[in-house]
Amino acid sequence: MSPEKARELRDAGKQRPRGGAAGMSEESRSDAGGQCSAFVPQPGIHKHRALRFDAHFLPEVDKAQSLLAGLPDFTVSRGAAPHVLLLGYALSDYTFDGIARALRKQGFHLDNGWYARATHALIAFVEETQLRNLYGPQRLIKKSQDIYSKAWDHHLHGDHDDTPAELREDK
Repeated sequence: MSPEKARELRDAGKQRPRGGAAGMSEESRSDAGGQCSAFVPQPGIHKHRALRFDAHFLPEVDKAQSLLAGLPDFTVSRGAAPHVLLLGYALSDYTFDGIARALRKQGFHLDNGWYARATHALIAFVEETQLRNLYGPQRLIKKSQDIYSKAWDHHLHGDHDDTPAELREDK
């Protein structure tokens, strides 16, 4: 593709059709039209996630939105695609995996494609790791360095000399 053609496509707002999964539109591949991506780094405890529902059960999205809107310290809005909800929550209060499990228990049908399953697994791993690091005991680095240096001082090294100190000194 020439640079002129690339600029023309970019400026016209058109996207080049991609190969790949049959019947899967570019919109369904992107995370809620670019509003919320699962792979954007979110280092703090406040998370923004896109929850995808099965496209065959669109009326469930409205029910789930009203159900989730009643949760304290939780924001929910519609995504660019009709089967996507955008979630905002603090990791100290909710997890994406917990929300998805609760919705499945209530009978909601979430997207079960390979991309959604991989994304959910990655998000669950990341959030579990962040929670473990957040609530785990803090290691005192300075203290551990002191402990190891003292142990090293008392450890017999390969260059240990059995000669008493007074005989080793020059007079």
